[in-house]
Amino acid sequence: MRLTISHITEYRYDEPSQFSLQRLRLTPLTGIGQTVHDWKLTVEGARPEVEYDDQFANRVTLVSLDGEQEATRIVASGEIETQDLNGVLGPHSGFGPLWLFLRDTPRTKAGKLTKELLRGVSGDNELGRMHALMSAIHQTVDYKPGSSDTETTAEQALEKKSGVCQDHAHIFIAAARALNIPARYISGYLMMEGKNEQAATHAWAEAHVPGLGWVGFDPANDVCPDERYVRIATGLCYRDAAPVSGMRVGGPGESLTVKVTVASQGQSQSQS
Repeated sequence: MRLTISHITEYRYDEPSQFSLQRLRLTPLTGIGQTVHDWKLTVEGARPEVEYDDQFANRVTLVSLDGEQEATRIVASGEIETQDLNGVLGPHSGFGPLWLFLRDTPRTKAGKLTKELLRGVSGDNELGRMHALMSAIHQTVDYKPGSSDTETTAEQALEKKSGVCQDHAHIFIAAARALNIPARYISGYLMMEGKNEQAATHAWAEAHVPGLGWVGFDPANDVCPDERYVRIATGLCYRDAAPVSGMRVGGPGESLTVKVTVASQGQSQSQS
């Protein structure tokens, strides 16, 4: 499937910013299951500082904005060809060893509620348990935009029994690691049926299953990723794969607007 993607991020400041340094993980790479035909990343008024691949092999672009800025507008767009691999990406590769993906982070530390969730998860093998885990999370935690933020932990989302795709991914990762199965966080895009425009990127998880390697699981939708999904960045949790992070010199107040459009070739799309 050939997907056309537009992703616009805009920060508006209560007081003009004097300087900012932004780390952008907004560049999908050609790899298993996806081929990038065209991609462009721009930040109005920014000076490119450096581009590099981080420890998780994410393409990172570092830009700075100097002088008074009332807003920062980041635009990523392009075309990507995808394949349906039933979520199977195969053997581990990259800079980090596989055992690194057993390491907890504050967002993915398994606690009492994660262990209670695992008591109801069973399967004939690791793959079966991961599918059962994905369904258990989907049934336990309601998708509710605005019920969490980027600092919400897996245990907090389980306590509320609500969250967004980021929370579903963190719970899956915490539970998989508690079973001694390496797991990682994925940020990316999802083409939704009948809805091209979205208010955010998507997130899901991958587990390293014996005999298959990395396999994707999307607990928010209770499916394994297919040709509707595009991977952008990965890491131990949201922090490593955040689309935009950095620092700013100026007043504390800011507002954020995100607009994502994902459409298959032939579908109509609109963008600002």
